[in-house]
Amino acid sequence: MLRRLKTLLLSASCGMALMVGSGPAMSAQAPKTAQAPKKKAEAAPPPSAQEIADAKAKGLVWVNLSTGVYHKEGQFFGKTKNGKFMSEEDAKKAGYRAAKEGAVKKGASKKDTKK
Repeated sequence: MLRRLKTLLLSASCGMALMVGSGPAMSAQAPKTAQAPKKKAEAAPPPSAQEIADAKAKGLVWVNLSTGVYHKEGQFFGKTKNGKFMSEEDAKKAGYRAAKEGAVKKGASKKDTKK
């Protein structure tokens, strides 16, 4: 408390603005500098039809890097925005999981089968 009082008196006598508070808030802190926004890594261009066919022939899987899911075949194989081809073994080692079979796109609805 005595330290705070001395700081207030010293600040007032020097014509500095008074600081309200105590403890760590009263200690001198370096001003925060603006940091440049971090850029996202640019996504690679989508694979061509030939690259997709070659990957299928080699037995590779398509890993969606955004969701952490890999596809062996189907509508998402080589089609997601942020992904790459790798072996299934490498995908598992890296912590990716297999896509559920018969997965449906978000927002797609199933037809009503009730009569």
